[in-house]
Amino acid sequence: MDTKTPTKVNYRYSEAFKLKIVTEIERGRLTVSEAMHLYEINGNATIYNWLRKYGKNHLINKIVRIEMKDEKSAFKKKEERIRELESALSSIVLHNMCLQSYVDVVNENISEEEKKTSLSRLSPEQRAVLQKLTSKHP
Repeated sequence: MDTKTPTKVNYRYSEAFKLKIVTEIERGRLTVSEAMHLYEINGNATIYNWLRKYGKNHLINKIVRIEMKDEKSAFKKKEERIRELESALSSIVLHNMCLQSYVDVVNENISEEEKKTSLSRLSPEQRAVLQKLTSKHP
C-alpha cells in the first residue's frame, strides 16, 4: 500500500511576471482580484506586496480621514488661537526684557542718595516689585 502525503507547492514568480501583473493593474486592465483569478495566484497579500515593491503605490488603500465642516473649522480656530497666544507671549517677553534693561540702566546711573529718596516715594507694593526685579538682575 502506497501512502503518499501531499506536498505543499511553493510558487516562485519571475520578476518579469510580477512587473507584467503590476503594469496591467496600474493601467486599469485588471483589478487585483481579477489578476489573482486569471493567473491563479494564491495568497491575499501577494499582489499587494508586488504593488508596494514595483508599483507606483497609488493603488494601495490609504487611510483618509473625513471630517465634518465644524470639526475642521474648530481645529483651525484652535490653531489660530495658539498662534495668537504665542505671538502675545513673545511680545510680553520682549516688553519685559526692555523694562528690565531700563531698570538696569537707571540703577547704574543713579546715586545711592537718589535711590533712597526715590524708594521713599514708592508704595510698599511698588517696593516689593522693585526689590524682586533688582534681586534677579544684580
